[in-house]
Order: sequence, then structure tokens, then C-alpha cells
Amino acid sequence: MTQNPADAPLGALLTVAPPVLSVDTVAGHLSHHWGLSGALDPLTSERDLNFRLTSAQGRFVVKIANSAEPVEQTRFQNRALRHVAQADPALPVPRVRATRAGADDVLLPSGHLMRVISWLEGTPLHMAPRSAAQAQALAKGLAKLGLALQGFDDPAADHVLQWDIRQAAHLRGLMPHVTDDGLRALCKHVLDRFDALAPQFPAWRWQVVHNDLNPHNVLVGDDPDTLAGIIDFGDMVRTPLICDLAVACSYQVASQVGGDPLQRFVTFAAAYHAVLPLTEAERTALFDLTAARMVTTVAIASWRAARHPENAPYILRNFPSAQAGLTAFATLDRDQVQAALKDALPLEAP
Repeated sequence: MTQNPADAPLGALLTVAPPVLSVDTVAGHLSHHWGLSGALDPLTSERDLNFRLTSAQGRFVVKIANSAEPVEQTRFQNRALRHVAQADPALPVPRVRATRAGADDVLLPSGHLMRVISWLEGTPLHMAPRSAAQAQALAKGLAKLGLALQGFDDPAADHVLQWDIRQAAHLRGLMPHVTDDGLRALCKHVLDRFDALAPQFPAWRWQVVHNDLNPHNVLVGDDPDTLAGIIDFGDMVRTPLICDLAVACSYQVASQVGGDPLQRFVTFAAAYHAVLPLTEAERTALFDLTAARMVTTVAIASWRAARHPENAPYILRNFPSAQAGLTAFATLDRDQVQAALKDALPLEAP
């Protein structure tokens, strides 16, 4: 596929529009390959075509992958979901629905890969009231998912994804698309700190992680303080483990919960640490990695919203939180942050 040089930092997957298939076409494939039929309702997606299927057999999510995504990368998600289901059956993550032939997916004549996963009931976090107890439940759930994914490897796990924090250096080419002068300067400052931190990456713990625990990918139960689901494994990648926590923290700093940004940040990290303890190096790096994820959200969303105005509301859904988080982080004293993390996240005895 020919790619504009300006698109290069993002890769093809973030520069190609989602698939276009009619509802009737999707329904036909569902009936033929899965033996499923029912009402299909479209779901929003950044780069794929998704539907909610309501059938006599239950509710499911029908996912048609972007043609720019390698087939093995999508199957990587299937294999990870099956691994998690075996490692920790209690974790509320989607389950893969096999076809009549026993396969996890079907390669369509259009070249797109189609698959079906279970629908998880619950309220999306961004639509639910927020609380400190809820944030702690989410942090613990993410840590349990990290533990469940330990030992899982896959040939497609090392793909390059711009949403992966360790790729943040490539965001400098997108800075002109951040139109607010103050925000752009703040982003550049964060990237300077990231560049100083990046040489440490090889020495950290690496594994496959979810990599996108934003409020649109979390479901809560009737009791909004309970975790009902972690969904959308499309940004999953093998990267430093600490990046997974940093992604989640980036959406907590500017949350609706009361209290100051430092308290929210440290409390969330401490709940994760109680289940999956951090190393000293990871604890020290968490603040800068969290800020780098906010820059990732700001830069990519700004660029993609201009390129795909028809999908701008979805693309920009996490922009306000990232902007508010960066602004809040800019007011924090770095020594105070590290002291608070040290107190709240004690290291295990050697």
C-alpha cells in the first residue's frame, strides 16, 4: 500500500479507514460460518468495523478487522483471550466464539478477517459515576490481567504500534497538529523526559499487556464500584510491563473523582502494586511514562481527527482527559511525586 511520507510515524494501521461492509453481508457470513442470526447494531471503532449481535444464543460482538492489520496480529488477540480464559477464568474478559468448523475466525472474500466474541454486560466506565473504590477495583483487575498474561508469547506480539508508550519518540513529527501553543510546548517537554528514560527500557520486565485501559474499554456492574469487564484487546502488544499501568494511570489523573491529581495517581498505582508489585526502576519511571501516554493521546487524536473528520467524535473521546491530565501533571513537583510513590508502593524485601 502506498503511504504518504507524513503518515509514516503512525504506520498503515492508523492511516487506513475502517472496513465498509453492509449489514446484510455481515449477517450472511454470520449465518454461514457461525450459525448465528439476529439484530446487528453498529458499534464505534477507531480502525475496525464492529457490530453487536443480539441472537437467540445470546449477545456477541462481531469484529471485522482493518485490512491494514496483518491476519496474525488479529489472531494474536484470539490466542491471548483463550490464554487468559485458561489462566484466570474469573477475569471478566470476552471469550472467543468458534465457527461451525472450529476456527476462531474467517478470512472474508474482501480480505478482511471476521471473528465473534462474547458480549459482556455492564455499564461503560465513562458513563458511570466514579469513586476511589472503583478506581482501586480497576487497578487490581488490570494487575490480575497482567499476571494472567505472564508467560504468554506470540509471534505477532512484537509488532510496532504507535499507541505503545515505548514508541513515543515518533510523536515529535505530529506536534504541528497540536494547535494549542501551551499544550504543544508541554508535550515537547514530556517527550524530552521520555527520551532520557528510553535507554532503560531493555532492563525492565517485558510481556504482553492489554495496553489500553481507558474508560471506554472498562465495564462496571450494577454496583459501579465493581469491575464487570475489560474489553478491546486491539492495542495489545509486548512492551515493558510498567507501560500497561502507565496507560491506565493516564486516565485516572483527570478523572471525575474528588481529590488532587497526585492522590488519584498514587492511589491507583498502589492498588495495582498490591497485586502485581513494581520494581524500583518501574516505580521511578511511572510518572514520566504516564505523561508520555497522555502526549500519545493528544498527538494521535489531533492528527487523526483532522484526517478523518467523519469519525472525529470517537477519535477525540479521550482528548479532554489527556489534556487535563497533562495540565495537572505540570503543576506537580517531581520530588514530591517520587516521595509519595515510595511511601505508597513499598518494595518487596530482596
